[in-house]
Amino acid sequence: MLDASQMALLMHSLPWLQEADLDLLREIQQTALFARIPAGRDVFLEGDRVDGIALILSGVVRVYKISETGRQITLYRFGVGQSCILSANAILSQKTFPAIATVERDAEAVIIPSDVFRKWVRQHDLWREFVFELLSQRLVTLMEVINEVAFGRMDARLAAFLHKRALLQNPIRITHREIAAELGSSREVISRLLEDFAEAGLVRPGRGEIDVLDLDGLEGRAIG
Repeated sequence: MLDASQMALLMHSLPWLQEADLDLLREIQQTALFARIPAGRDVFLEGDRVDGIALILSGVVRVYKISETGRQITLYRFGVGQSCILSANAILSQKTFPAIATVERDAEAVIIPSDVFRKWVRQHDLWREFVFELLSQRLVTLMEVINEVAFGRMDARLAAFLHKRALLQNPIRITHREIAAELGSSREVISRLLEDFAEAGLVRPGRGEIDVLDLDGLEGRAIG
């Protein structure tokens, strides 16, 4: 059960709940659980049974796949006011979780039990619209990932990744291995491409960070 402060935080994180009827709000407060999840904790592993779905109030969760050779690729992330659509799909189809979900930044979440989640999809239009909107958003994201992996050149994908990250933080605090995991490549390939970028004067790689020297040049490589 959620206390008054936790319920207020949930309403702030999911503004659409302001339009919910009193029955749904009462059910949320009575049946949901509040959880704090530290960074580095695996929420789900591939093949896990999904007993509940998390609505994120703070922090970030990364959802990714690992190949048989150990390579990783990020499918998507979700944060405040969002949830994991693969969890929702697993609950609705009553199947196991098909990827790995790991907390990247300390998270607070409200957990909705699976049977309650399914009941609300049937009974509450507003809740059903929330779930369908999640589906729509994540489908677009996953299609972009598939398009990049299937058709994108790795140098262009790396340039686009670095350009986007540098707009938020420069130098970028990230390792070659972490970039490889993000892009579904190997550390060796990423290191070689970064050397090429460094020779072109686009970046200056360091230990655990990459200093972007030419944003416009990276953007050109991403487009080209």
